[in-house]
Amino acid sequence: MILALVFVLSGCGGGEKKKERPVPAVGFIIVTPTAVPMATTLGGRTVAFASSEVRPQVTGVIRARRFVEGGLVRQGQPLFEIDQSLYRAAVNLAEANLLSAQSTAEAAATRAERLRPLAKLEAVSQQEYTDASAQARQTAAAVAQARAQLETARINLRFTTVPAPITGRIGRALFTSGALVSANQVEPLAVIQQLDPIFVDVQESSADLLSLRRALASGGAQAGSTRVRLKLEDGSDYPLTGTVQFSEMLVNEATGTVTLRVRFPNPEGFLLPGMFVQATFDESINPSAYLVPQQAVQRDFGGSSFVYVVGPGNKAVRRKIETARTRGADWIVTAGLKPGDRVIIQGTANLKQGAPIRPVPASTPERIAPGGGTPAGAGR
Repeated sequence: MILALVFVLSGCGGGEKKKERPVPAVGFIIVTPTAVPMATTLGGRTVAFASSEVRPQVTGVIRARRFVEGGLVRQGQPLFEIDQSLYRAAVNLAEANLLSAQSTAEAAATRAERLRPLAKLEAVSQQEYTDASAQARQTAAAVAQARAQLETARINLRFTTVPAPITGRIGRALFTSGALVSANQVEPLAVIQQLDPIFVDVQESSADLLSLRRALASGGAQAGSTRVRLKLEDGSDYPLTGTVQFSEMLVNEATGTVTLRVRFPNPEGFLLPGMFVQATFDESINPSAYLVPQQAVQRDFGGSSFVYVVGPGNKAVRRKIETARTRGADWIVTAGLKPGDRVIIQGTANLKQGAPIRPVPASTPERIAPGGGTPAGAGR
């Protein structure tokens, strides 16, 4: 029994030696610093380029409306007609008062001229001539007052026709024919909005804006483009690009944001005030960033980003990096890499620090072993 056990054990020990695990092949790319635009996407709402409330400047009853609701109106185009009866009568009265004042002024001026030589000859008293001259000046002033009253009456008569203050799209009429309106009323007669061009007001965090200004001041970033691309509420792209106009110099205390205003052409009237949109623009340019494919970047339990690079002796080296944001299929890496680093982007699933690897360029075609098993090599 013991001899049989010995033979069994000796038979087990005489088999083939266990095969060594092959060194895994990994694909890498060589990274170099490049100038990368740092795109920023901010939410905002569309705002009319110009907005004006149509208001009456005189009191009266509306006799007619001269526009189509929702249509395009031109600056100066008549919109409402207010009853002119009282204001035309006021003009007539002012004209009559002016004629009367002019007649009185002519008589006073003539009398003063007649008394001037007589006063020099002492044919009349000097006081009488002084009173006549003062009377002439008073009547001349009365003429000026009457002329001003006539001009005021004519202006009020002109105000009975309410024109469009700006060119744009007019909304619904808030008052109809027969309604009594006044110069001091709260509600406007209608509202006109100019929609081409149109503004988009976006909100940016004041902390992000401060970081950007510091980076620009230190030379760590360059000013980006002011051209802005727009994404609409349904996820589609607006075909035209806009331009950043200005940034407000005031931080909203409730939200901690600063408003940036962007101007967009809107020839078809596609954008309407109040629409929620997303604006994307290259706020700055990082002159020495690295573009690394997203599949190469991993995160540890602390949330820190890292990649594996090909180290000395073809060993995998874990490298901690700092990522700013994505650009297409790549991460923008701002720290942790050096020019010429060979970053592993393929075969990273089971890599460990210091593990031996067989690095090949990521663009090298793999040669598959017969039967479709594990790759037998790369670039052989």
